[in-house]
Amino acid sequence: MHTSGGENTRQIQPIGPSRFAAIRARIESFSPRPGWRTWVYEFLLFGFKQGWACLFGGLMLGLLLLTHLFYPAHAALARYDMLTLAALGIQVAMLALRLESREEARVIAAFHIVGTAMELFKTAQGSWVYPEAGFLRIGNVPLFSGFMYAAVGSYIARVWRIFDFRFSHYPDERLAVLVAVLIYVNFFAHHWLPDIRLGLFAAIGLLFSRTRVYFRNWRVHRWMPLLLGWSLVAGFIWIAENIATFANAWLYPGQRHGWVMVSPGKLGAWYLLMYISFVLVARLHRAAPPRDQ
Repeated sequence: MHTSGGENTRQIQPIGPSRFAAIRARIESFSPRPGWRTWVYEFLLFGFKQGWACLFGGLMLGLLLLTHLFYPAHAALARYDMLTLAALGIQVAMLALRLESREEARVIAAFHIVGTAMELFKTAQGSWVYPEAGFLRIGNVPLFSGFMYAAVGSYIARVWRIFDFRFSHYPDERLAVLVAVLIYVNFFAHHWLPDIRLGLFAAIGLLFSRTRVYFRNWRVHRWMPLLLGWSLVAGFIWIAENIATFANAWLYPGQRHGWVMVSPGKLGAWYLLMYISFVLVARLHRAAPPRDQ
């Protein structure tokens, strides 16, 4: 990470504020004594903001794990159905308490639709299975699964606003969207046609090799290569996926006879999904009017 210099940056308009905007303003007004206390404070502030951005996903992951360990095996309400109702309850509560903005809720809805469509296809192809029963499902796909994709979109939308993202050397948006569409199509088409993901990785690298994301954790904007930022997030999603499969949320073919770690090869798939998520949120950000945070 680096502090920003004199380089021109571009800001994609943020989505609307939530209750966190006022909380953040009070926290950021604090002034610790200079020296190591400042570094410690900024590090803790970064962790707090990241945790807040992950709120929806963190709650969902906690529910998966807790219900796996403690939910009654013969309960009248199937565990998968309970997870769906709980996810809806979390969404309603976050809106009612203004922990989430309406624009962020729209991001979640969009990702739920995109994710469920992929789930229906992938489960039909045997890429993974949902081993437990439930009533609230479409085909073999329980409805809570769409919220797992929505958690990724929720994180990107929230972290974008919380850290006041700006960009330099951002490529032509039409090309960025085209690559995202090709990635989404390839997730389906590679079952019959040659898998072009290596070419897609190369295209992302060429488009964004010079792109920096500037983020304001406290008082100044720091930066890192956007490609590195996506890699870090994809790694955390992979860790979350290991927890979710351990909690029997879904299973890959190699996990049906006992849990094993998800292959690190899945990092590539999550990186591509991360890219799609980023491009979709970028479009939604640009569509929103400027707001005073």
